[in-house]
Amino acid sequence: MTTTRTVELKAARKIRTPQHLTHSAAVFAGALMMIWPAIYNGFPLLYPDSMTYLGDGPVLARKLFLHQPSSYYGMRSFFYSLGILPLHWNITAWPVVVFQAILMSYILWLVVRSIVPRRIVPVYLALIAILSALTTLSWYASIIMPDILGPALYLTFYLLTFARERISRAERLTIIGIACWAVTAHATHIMLGAGLCLLLMAVTLLQRWPARRFLSAAGEMTAILAIAAIAQLVLYGYFYGTVSLNGERPPYLMARVIADGTGREYLAQHCGAHSWAICNRLQNLEGDADHFLWDSDGGWGGASTEEQNEVRQEEVPFVLATRRAYPRVQFSKSMTAFWQQLQTFGIEDLDPSSWVAKQFEEVLPDRRANYLASRQANNTLYIEEFAAFQIWVVRGFLLVMLIFLPFIWRRAPSRLIGLSVVVVWVVISNAFVTGTMSMVDERYGSRVIWLVPFLACLYVFDWFFDRKAAPTIQDHFSKNRSTSAMSWVSR
Repeated sequence: MTTTRTVELKAARKIRTPQHLTHSAAVFAGALMMIWPAIYNGFPLLYPDSMTYLGDGPVLARKLFLHQPSSYYGMRSFFYSLGILPLHWNITAWPVVVFQAILMSYILWLVVRSIVPRRIVPVYLALIAILSALTTLSWYASIIMPDILGPALYLTFYLLTFARERISRAERLTIIGIACWAVTAHATHIMLGAGLCLLLMAVTLLQRWPARRFLSAAGEMTAILAIAAIAQLVLYGYFYGTVSLNGERPPYLMARVIADGTGREYLAQHCGAHSWAICNRLQNLEGDADHFLWDSDGGWGGASTEEQNEVRQEEVPFVLATRRAYPRVQFSKSMTAFWQQLQTFGIEDLDPSSWVAKQFEEVLPDRRANYLASRQANNTLYIEEFAAFQIWVVRGFLLVMLIFLPFIWRRAPSRLIGLSVVVVWVVISNAFVTGTMSMVDERYGSRVIWLVPFLACLYVFDWFFDRKAAPTIQDHFSKNRSTSAMSWVSR
């Protein structure tokens, strides 16, 4: 009996091995399609923030592993900087975008496989080709930034909740690891991830799922968020001596309320009675949040290190005081920003930058010439044309979703409905968090807006396969009736 069982297992492995190779090839092909903007550019795409992520990694590693302190460790995600360090080692940036694309391609493969009933490889490759050519997915896979990891996290939560029976234990452990890194890669990810976790727990409770399945999904999502939060508290505590989830990040909330005008009005009326640190820079508070944070004559960007630390410590009390003083005005300003952010998506900040070129001397010294020869450095990427085109792409796919929504609603496939809940919530909550707590920015919307075309394509594929399956079932019943009739006649 044991010998027979062993032979059966070996035969099953022989059947699965070619299939696994085909599926792996599809994932790698999808990743290759995603990075076409970087290939077209001749170099991975770079935001100004990209250089800080690349440059901070070695400083952090020397402190973490060699105990060599530094006076400055950076203001962005330590986990993303450390995570990509083994991929570039300040030599080349290409492995970073390839790795990001493979992770995203793998997550999308699992999502598509959970919904599409058959012919998964051609459907997946067709879907990735559409998304890569028409949406911002490929651009954010090609940029050295943690933005692409946000959608990876949200889709992971979909898989752990609605597609548990479609993923193996090894796949589950893999995506949990990806999710843990994704949560720590950007400050907004943990906020949106926590909100999505609560939403999905509420949905499953309303659907009265079996307790075991509910606890498994909720437990894994909660564990991801808890592990990420604890890791951030420990790491930032080690570097700064103060427990924190974000480290020494800029005062985005303060910048938001000052740019809204309510913060300036509050300071004009209360600086005499309250010694806010920002009162020393009243003459530098005009302009938008970007000016406040980064310009040399901005309220925070132009301040000394000591002043910046004081302003950062007063940020939350100042924001709360401003909102208490002007609740209706601030609410109106915040809702306006939310609505604007919801409609704002495109590609920007990819223009030639002398600052980025200068940073190559420290970050990637042997690749400066390659960057200067790229289309990005020579302003020939046609970003404005793509941004204008992207607006119509999203509108078109929204129309497709509306057309197919009655069909989806009538059939109510649980996984596709679950994915719809995730995508709609992510797009809306992302606009709310970034628009009201930071600033209205093309980048914030475009890093998640490609999920709408992705969902619309799955609507179409689900309709197509259901339509193809219906005649097959009907023919099956007809064949059974014919066979029964012939048997009756012969008798």
